[in-house]
Amino acid sequence: MRWWPVAVGVALLLAGCAGWAGTEGRVSEAEKRFFAQNELVFARVDFTDLEVARRLVVSFEAVSARYGEGYLLLELSLQDFARLRARERELGLRVSLDTGLSEQQSRRLRGFEEGALAEALRDFPCYRTLEETFAAARRIVAEHPALAAWADIGDSWRKGFASRFARSGHDLGVLELTNRAVAGPKPRLFITSALHARELATAELATRFAEHLVGAYGTDPDVTWLLDHHEVHLLLQANPDGRELAEAGILWRKNVNLLACPLSRARRGVDLNRNFGFEWGTAGSSAESCSETYRGSAPASEPETRAIQAYLRRSYPDVRGPALADAAPADAQGLYLDLHSYGELVLWPWGNRETPAPNGPALQTLGRKLAFFNGYTPTQAIGFYPTSGTTDDFAYGELGLAAYTLELGTSFFEGCTEFEDEILPRNLPALLYAAKVARAPYQLPSGPDALEPALSGTTLTATLDDSRFSRARGTEPTQPIAAAEFYIDTPPWASGAQPHPMTPGDGRFDAVREAAWAEVPTAGLAPGRHLVFVRGQDAAGNWGPVSAVFLEVR
Repeated sequence: MRWWPVAVGVALLLAGCAGWAGTEGRVSEAEKRFFAQNELVFARVDFTDLEVARRLVVSFEAVSARYGEGYLLLELSLQDFARLRARERELGLRVSLDTGLSEQQSRRLRGFEEGALAEALRDFPCYRTLEETFAAARRIVAEHPALAAWADIGDSWRKGFASRFARSGHDLGVLELTNRAVAGPKPRLFITSALHARELATAELATRFAEHLVGAYGTDPDVTWLLDHHEVHLLLQANPDGRELAEAGILWRKNVNLLACPLSRARRGVDLNRNFGFEWGTAGSSAESCSETYRGSAPASEPETRAIQAYLRRSYPDVRGPALADAAPADAQGLYLDLHSYGELVLWPWGNRETPAPNGPALQTLGRKLAFFNGYTPTQAIGFYPTSGTTDDFAYGELGLAAYTLELGTSFFEGCTEFEDEILPRNLPALLYAAKVARAPYQLPSGPDALEPALSGTTLTATLDDSRFSRARGTEPTQPIAAAEFYIDTPPWASGAQPHPMTPGDGRFDAVREAAWAEVPTAGLAPGRHLVFVRGQDAAGNWGPVSAVFLEVR
């Protein structure tokens, strides 16, 4: 997760609280010894006021926010522990050391440095290890060679310094999915995950998404047309060196640059999501190398960052001018998602200023659409906390690419029940929708969704709905449906596409949700399976993304 630097957050949370000197008297001598004996110390903070809890989460390094259960787990220094302890009654808190978690994390950190790795993810069987994730990607390529390829886009920090260090590091590999038998160019959805190593759910969600796409190709009409006419690229493990520490049970965030904060086993490395080159270092990051939000010695100082930046530049044209006020064209193609945890948020640029991005209204529209599917809170990134040097600000600011961060779940080491029952089923539809609108992400989300297209014989039915947006933090304008149409085999954006009108089920298009039907002409169609594409238009003239159904001609 993209946490606010501790110094800034604490200053805001505790602003105006003079007279704090000497509050360490509220901490027992035994608790002080505990801090001295453990490199990582965590506290359980029980709360009564949800707003206070949310402020604590953005002010400290929060390992877990169990809002529904009334407590947080925070990583704290002795000074911050003392400060919170001093204000327990005022803020409605009960602050206590989590000695078990603290000793476990400190022990695991020492064990990893000494080469004694813990059993990887033994308490989280739903998550694949680093090597198991790579094996899954290789298996997808081997079993679906017409749909999948593997691209080495760069090296991790350890691999770049393999001649100096025992651990050799890893390649950064992108799984590229599309039907290569269908000619391009094609719009592309690029997804990165696990940039912060401890965010376990992100890589598993991306891997499950890849498996769903190749597994459903040929049987699910929407997946079939997506891989025929679009591309989906996934960097499943963006921080593989750091992931090794996470798999040892260590709540590791940064990469493992041993030259950053070299004297601390617990604080080494660079926060990769503060290291990207667009407006690097302007807000919401730290110049202190031992900080969890350390931005690095220079923009894109880290090999992982450079690899992702280069891949974005190769994958997408630069369609935005050099000025901050320059907007990307409304019909720009391509979409970028960066998966993080936690927070249950959909975020878009800018992260370092209150001013909306030049394409802000369109970014907000798609953000609210994605949040409709996963139930998260949509907001411009700075609405949660200031950040700079992030992936999405770089992708949009440098290239004009529609770019988002999805913050999954409520914990870094999310439990498997929560992943299987909440994160996966709520976010797979969001990712599928993102893949659908990659052709025109600044336009298509404003239009109606084509839902449940179905054929009974040659009678085609579908529902058009212009209202499917999250209502958290505002609403999107909705309009009555104005038209619906279908295409056979050739989608509406392709040369030679032939539209066929659909009829409103009640005789008139005048509501934001409408049923429609049509008879599909089959004369002249070759025997076999065909794709029927359906789309709708609202009264403002916005066409939505297509949905499809298979048509069997005998």
